[in-house]
Amino acid sequence: MSISMRAAPRRRRLAAALGAGFTALVVALGATWFGGTAYAATLFSDDFEDGNSTGWSKSGGSWSVTADGSQVYRQTSTGADAKAQAGSTWTGQSVSARVKPIAFGNSSRSVGVAARLQSLSNYYSLVLTGSGTAQLRRVSGGGVTTLATATVAVTPGTWYTLRLDAFGSALTGYVNGTQVASATDATFGSGKIGLMASYASVAFDDVAVSDTAGPGTPTPSGSQQPPSPSPSGSPPPPGTCNTGGTPVGFAAVNAWGRNGTTGGAGGATVEVDTAAELIAAIAQTGPLNICVMGLITVPAGMYNVSSHKSIIGVGANSGISGGGFNIGLTIDDAITSPPANAVQNVIIRNMVFRNASDDSINVQMFSHHIWLDHNDLAQGYDGLIDVKRGSSYVTISWNHTHHHAKNMLLGRDDADDLQDTGRLKVSYHHNWFDETPQRNPRVRYGEPVHIYNNYYFHNTDVGVACQTDAGCVVEGNYFESVEEPISNSYAGPGGRCVARNNIYTGNEPGAPDCSGTVEEPSAYYGYVLDNPADVKAIVMAGAGVGKI
Repeated sequence: MSISMRAAPRRRRLAAALGAGFTALVVALGATWFGGTAYAATLFSDDFEDGNSTGWSKSGGSWSVTADGSQVYRQTSTGADAKAQAGSTWTGQSVSARVKPIAFGNSSRSVGVAARLQSLSNYYSLVLTGSGTAQLRRVSGGGVTTLATATVAVTPGTWYTLRLDAFGSALTGYVNGTQVASATDATFGSGKIGLMASYASVAFDDVAVSDTAGPGTPTPSGSQQPPSPSPSGSPPPPGTCNTGGTPVGFAAVNAWGRNGTTGGAGGATVEVDTAAELIAAIAQTGPLNICVMGLITVPAGMYNVSSHKSIIGVGANSGISGGGFNIGLTIDDAITSPPANAVQNVIIRNMVFRNASDDSINVQMFSHHIWLDHNDLAQGYDGLIDVKRGSSYVTISWNHTHHHAKNMLLGRDDADDLQDTGRLKVSYHHNWFDETPQRNPRVRYGEPVHIYNNYYFHNTDVGVACQTDAGCVVEGNYFESVEEPISNSYAGPGGRCVARNNIYTGNEPGAPDCSGTVEEPSAYYGYVLDNPADVKAIVMAGAGVGKI
C-alpha cells in the first residue's frame, strides 16, 4: 500500500485561470515551456464535468449545465438570440466544440462557435443552420455577412464537432474534421471565444481553444519525436506487415478460457486498401491477419470486429479516418456475466486513427484478451480508446494519443456495477499521453488497473482519475507539467489508488491525490519496470506507428 499526501484538486480551465497576462507571455515566448520545449498551447478548455459554467458570461436564452451522457452546457430557448462568451483576448486561435442542435426556431436559425469575439455584436462564427448548411460568418455591428457556405446534413439530436481557425487574416471552418469553408478577412484581429444559439436550442460540450491551426494530421505537440527506434528493435522496412508480437500485461493472462492474445495467428493473411475490403475483413468468422495499406477513409460509424483478428497497419501512415472499430456484442444491460460468444482475441497494432465519428476504438460487452499496441490516435469525436461493460484482460501499450480532449475511458457509468465489478482488468504501459486534457485514463470499478511506465505531457485537467470503487496501481510513470497527475477524488464516487515510484516535473507539477489499498498486478502477471527517469525518452522513441 502507498498513501500519499492529498492535494486539493485544481483542474479547471488552466489558461483562463492564469489570466490574460500569463497567456500573453506564453504567446510572446512562442508557446515555449519554461524548460525550453516547444508545444502547442491549450489556451482554454471546458467540458462542464464540474457541473457549473464558471467563466462564461451569457446574453439571452436559458443556459444551464445538465446531463446528456456527460455534463453539457445547454441553451433551451428557441425564442432568443442566445450567446455565451469566455476566455481572454487571443490573436491566433483555434476554437472547437461538440455541438448538438436540438431544435431550430425555423430553417434559417443557427447554432455554432465564435472566434475573435470583441463584443456580442463583433466576431467571426462558424454555424450550422436548420436548412442544412455550414456558414462562415463575420458579424460586425450586429450585421451578418456570410463569408463562405457549404451544404452539410444537419439533423437535430446529432452531435457535430465544429472547429473555427482564425490565424492572421485566414479563417477556416471544419465540421467533423472535414474542411467546409474558408475565407480571408482582417476585420477582427483578436478577441474571446463564444457559443452561438440564434433562436435555436442546443447542447455544447468539450470546448477547447488552442494556438495550433487545422484538424488534419498536425505535427504532434510536445518535444519532437526523436528518430531512434523502439527498444523492442529497429523499425521494419517500408511495406512490412508485422503480424508477430506478444503482449505484456492483462492481455497475456490465462483467464476466461483463453491463454494469452494471439489475434489472427493460424489464419490467412489478407491486404486491404479500400473501405469495403476492410469492413468485410474485420467481420469475417475465424482467425485472420488483416494488413491495412494506406489511410482508408470509411463512412461515419462504428464497425464491428469479430474474434481472432489481427489488424496491422503497414508502414507509418496506414489506418482509418472517418469511423472507428467496435470490439464487442450489442449492448444488453441484462447480461451480468460473460457470454460464451463474447468477442475475444483481437490485436490492433501500428494503426493511425483520425476523425472518428464516434469512438476511435470501443471495447465493450465482456470482450476479452484484447491488445491495442503502437497506434497513433487523434482528433476523434468521443473517446480514443474506451473499454467498458465488463470487458477485461486488455493491454493498451505504446500508443501515442494527441490533439484530443477525452482520451481513454475505462468503465462507462457509475451505475454499471453489475457488469463491471470484478472485471475491467486493464494494463496501460508505455503510452504517450500528449496534451490530452483528461481520461488518461478515467477509471470506474476495474481492479487492478495497472498504469505503468507511461509518459504524461501537459494534461491540463487530470492525468489518472481513479473513481467509483476502482483500484489503480500507478507506478513508474513520468508526469511532465501535469497539475493534477493522479486523483481518486476527481469527480463522482471515489476510488482507491496506490501511487509509487513516479516522477512529477515541469511547470507547476502537481502531487498525487491518492489513497487506499489495491490488489497487486503481480498477482496476475510478471513485469519489469523501466527506470521512471528514462521513461520520457523511451516512450517518445518507441510509442506510435512505424516502430514494430
